[in-house]
Amino acid sequence: MVQRQLPNPVELLELMKFKKPELDGRKRRLESALTIADLRLIAKRRTPKAAFDYTDGSAEGEISLTRARQAFEDVEFHPGILKPAPDVDTSVDILGGPSALPFAIAPTGFTRLMQTEGEIAGAGAAAAAGIPFTLSTLGTTSIEGVKAANPHGRNWFQLYVMRDREISYELTRRAAAAGFDTLHFTVDTPVAGARLRDKRNGFSIPPQLTLGTIINAIPRPWWWFDFLTTPKLEFASLSTTGGTVGELLDAAMDPTISYEDLTVIRDLWPGKIVIKGVQNVEDSVRLRDAGVDGIVLSNHGGRQLDRAPIPFHLLPSVRKAVGDDFTVMIDTGIMNGADIVASVALGADFTLIGRAYLYGLMAGGRQGVDRTIAILRTEIERTMRLLGVASLEELTPTHVTQLARLVPVTRDAVEVAAG
Repeated sequence: MVQRQLPNPVELLELMKFKKPELDGRKRRLESALTIADLRLIAKRRTPKAAFDYTDGSAEGEISLTRARQAFEDVEFHPGILKPAPDVDTSVDILGGPSALPFAIAPTGFTRLMQTEGEIAGAGAAAAAGIPFTLSTLGTTSIEGVKAANPHGRNWFQLYVMRDREISYELTRRAAAAGFDTLHFTVDTPVAGARLRDKRNGFSIPPQLTLGTIINAIPRPWWWFDFLTTPKLEFASLSTTGGTVGELLDAAMDPTISYEDLTVIRDLWPGKIVIKGVQNVEDSVRLRDAGVDGIVLSNHGGRQLDRAPIPFHLLPSVRKAVGDDFTVMIDTGIMNGADIVASVALGADFTLIGRAYLYGLMAGGRQGVDRTIAILRTEIERTMRLLGVASLEELTPTHVTQLARLVPVTRDAVEVAAG
């Protein structure tokens, strides 16, 4: 029988530990976020619906994005045992320069819409973390403004080919003059995808006040205060405004983009050039043979062609086809450091994060982006230690199995089923 006694006050005090209250509301809510999903929930509470949905949503039925995230969840890791990794090296050399972590901040359009610090917060956080920052053609901070925010770090520029080619040429020249070292030539946006959340929300650029937006703004006065008391929200590199994002893209982009455009841009650009938006093995090999410096396997975060190929599923086949010496990067669906580790194990040289960065930005500005990077860094390091690897170079396909959920139906199987 258990012997019972009255609690000893001294022993009771030893068990009672009171945490000092955190008076800084932003710091308190960010410290409570342990995952990117936590940051997303905070972002959703603090951001008007139209702005949040612009970030969170994708095209049509949002199948591409759902599948991309599911692909990372359908991963089985294979850890090695008795392989101590008390210290792990997460650094990597990518496209002629260093990165302290195996990911960069991806290009995102109209970033100050999510939170007024926008690209300045992203570039500053990237500089502090020692990772590259990528500015979008549709960014809300100028090329020169990003350079000022990240003067000594690595800046990349994402380029759309516009109907007015001279706009694209001039942006290329400006990015080169500002010392950006890598150009992301984007090929998956000849026209805009059907982003239905934006249409349903009546979202436009610049944002328009309606009865619905006013009602939605009532519990989020801080967002509107920032919006109304900071410089006008507009594209930093384009003069075109007015209309939905899809309408603006359709007006600006050119569906006739071709290899000839790539040739012209390569002649203008003195640094590294990668092709962003590659979605099959054949194009990957063709681009390698064309002499570009690398590719990004991407379906634009699911925001263009719905039911597009899943970049993470495509990765092993592309790596096998292009060989080990060609730079292959990947984005779309990354929400955890383990997703990044799995990508590197299956052949990716590097990854890019888009929504994960924006969730942090919406949750807490620059400090929120810092929190995103810290969460991913912790998850990468922990996953590597649990796998028994001390450096990214030690990761191999033997560490990962992609579990099958979406299995292609072959023509032979269809004919057999038809009798």
